[in-house]
Amino acid sequence: MKIKKGDTVQVIAGKDKGKQAKVLLVDTERRRVVVEGVGIVKRHLKRQGTTPGQIVEMEKSIDVSNVAAIDPTSKKPTRVGYAFEGGKKVRIAKKSGKQL
Repeated sequence: MKIKKGDTVQVIAGKDKGKQAKVLLVDTERRRVVVEGVGIVKRHLKRQGTTPGQIVEMEKSIDVSNVAAIDPTSKKPTRVGYAFEGGKKVRIAKKSGKQL
């Protein structure tokens, strides 16, 4: 996958379309990502011991095809490519050619 943990991405599809945020978690097997503040759902937690029952808001994972990496120069969504710099494979933004 071309999206990594810590990348800044923009949601390009779904109810949170247009939001820009940081990737918190990447699930490579299911090809899903958890993005900060995107895909918020409410979960009802049962009482556990002395902790009372409560309703918690949390981020739900979204498909990696619904996000695009942000170009470091223009701050707009871009596709991700690869290049070799100094004998090392690095990710680059297709729009500007800058390293992600």
